[in-house]
Amino acid sequence: MSEHNGVMMQYFHWYAPADGSLWRRLAEEAEALAAVGVTSVWLPPAYKGAAGGLDTGYGVYDLFDLGEFDQKGSVRTKYGTRDEYLAAIRTAQGAGIRVYADIVMNHKVGGDHEEEFLATPFDPADRNRPIGELQTIKAWTHFAFPGRSGAHSELEWHWWHFNASDANSLADGDDAVYLFEGKRFHDDVDLEKGNFDYLMGCNVDVGDPDVRRELYGWGEWYLDTTGVDGFRFDAVKHIDSGFFVAWLEHLRAYAGRDLFAVGEYWSSVGEALRHFLGATDGNMMLFDTVLHYSFATASREREGYDLRTLFDGSLVAEHPELAVTIVSNHDTQPLQSLESVVEPWFVPLAYAAILLRRGGYPCLFYADYYGASYTDEGPDGSRHEIEMASHGWMIDRFLAARRSHAYGEQREYFEDPNCVGWARSGTNDHPGGLAVVLANAGDASTSMQVAPNTTYVDVTEHVGESVTTDEHGWGAFPCQGQSVSVWLPK
Repeated sequence: MSEHNGVMMQYFHWYAPADGSLWRRLAEEAEALAAVGVTSVWLPPAYKGAAGGLDTGYGVYDLFDLGEFDQKGSVRTKYGTRDEYLAAIRTAQGAGIRVYADIVMNHKVGGDHEEEFLATPFDPADRNRPIGELQTIKAWTHFAFPGRSGAHSELEWHWWHFNASDANSLADGDDAVYLFEGKRFHDDVDLEKGNFDYLMGCNVDVGDPDVRRELYGWGEWYLDTTGVDGFRFDAVKHIDSGFFVAWLEHLRAYAGRDLFAVGEYWSSVGEALRHFLGATDGNMMLFDTVLHYSFATASREREGYDLRTLFDGSLVAEHPELAVTIVSNHDTQPLQSLESVVEPWFVPLAYAAILLRRGGYPCLFYADYYGASYTDEGPDGSRHEIEMASHGWMIDRFLAARRSHAYGEQREYFEDPNCVGWARSGTNDHPGGLAVVLANAGDASTSMQVAPNTTYVDVTEHVGESVTTDEHGWGAFPCQGQSVSVWLPK
């Protein structure tokens, strides 16, 4: 993706109200989002999950039910009905916003009938180590979709369409991952737990011919039905990477147009992400999870963190054309299993870092922009009330600065461990450039070079005094402690 290709927003969070209102809200908000500079939205999984109208969409039951059929206790999904989903897509696209669908092909949950078959138990912590013999197990692997009655697809899923499950009703309490007879854990997946092909539920066997035909056909149906502009792939570290390349090539040829693609490879290990990019030959981008973890660490350690290392090992530093940069997402929210919180004081610093630098495709998070309030259980079972502050006002300031002045050469000033900055030189069409300063300790300033003999003001309003550069463009740009300042020509 080229510079100034735009800004994505993840238009949901894990605890969004399960009242069927999200699709309608997007339709209402689309024009306002476009006006502040959002050019694409990543929407949550739109198909029926095992928890029906309460399911976030990642507990996939039926890919063909977009809130159309009475299944799992509801017609609508958590986010609304099929008609509301399609209307929201059309409205967003009409406002100039591209729409990316969340694609979850790794697993199915909530089967309609149990089946008995043979499987071998493996150690959940080491999927290369069997912990028992081939044996009869019983699991919910028959997906008949009775509420759909064969509409859109007649395939019913059975145990042979999957390769593994962690459920066996013949061995209650047994802690194992069961590899089904005649199946294998696929290669070219993450090496955590020996082989991380299996994640949850009934693990889809993408090597099965029936499964491949169904998923290819479903992709065609989904494009025809929704007209989306691209995809966010869930849990790519758990699926043979070659499958995504083949599926994308098929869908791009079928559509006769480019389809954007970004994968969620959730890892703090940069080498794992780089391996996936190589295995997929640049066919999709990846979320820069390494950068997210740097933000989270920096926010916790405060003045003890060396800001000069903020981008070390990140995708945006090494593969800027393939990096989708994020601050947080639904999995990192407080009380989630992958909880990795960027503390509120650092959130504006992080958004300045992804919105006002060269490289990467920045993605805003709904809860960071609008705020969020929810209650859930912690790991110990205790209840917690969570309030996530809205940073929308500040993010809007950054978006405006990005559109007007984040152009030209980038000069970095990373000499001080507690105060770093960068400047953009500007262009003939966008003169003046900008200067950004981040500080994680006390009040500080950084000497940077931008346009000569120009007066700059801090659009964050953290610093009230202006800065005027000398005849060579140099000026000392201040920043309050544990804060960010963005300096634009007055």
